[in-house]
Amino acid sequence: MQRHLSLLLFLLLVLGGGLLIGYATLPGEWYASLAKPPFNPPNWVFAPAWTLLYVLIAVAGWRTWLRDPSGAAMKIWSVQLVLNFAWSPTFFGAKLMGPALVVILLLLATIILFIAKVWNRDRVSGWLFVPYAAWVAFATLLNASLLLLN
Repeated sequence: MQRHLSLLLFLLLVLGGGLLIGYATLPGEWYASLAKPPFNPPNWVFAPAWTLLYVLIAVAGWRTWLRDPSGAAMKIWSVQLVLNFAWSPTFFGAKLMGPALVVILLLLATIILFIAKVWNRDRVSGWLFVPYAAWVAFATLLNASLLLLN
């Protein structure tokens, strides 16, 4: 029972935090007015993609916490979550594409570091972060392209 409750808390933290930040920093008119690269996905793609990714992030965090709640992997997981939650307010809220690019580059590096850290001890958590790494790599390219085009 305690394991299920802790998983629920991770899901609430990650999904709830991500959805709250997403709602508070909706792209809006400013983003709509930007010149976009040809590979820019339609806006409707982002919510389902991030919802799924937040579930994967939560499960990986929960598994890591169960194994070693104060270990290095859990600290790396926490840092990536802070960076993840910082990107939207920086990009959409403050409209600072350059600093947002720095945040997302740090986020991508932290995601890769997490995968490397857990790979030998908990390959499932490592694999849970692979789609996240791919999406954030794409989002990094998108952020850089938007910065260059605008």
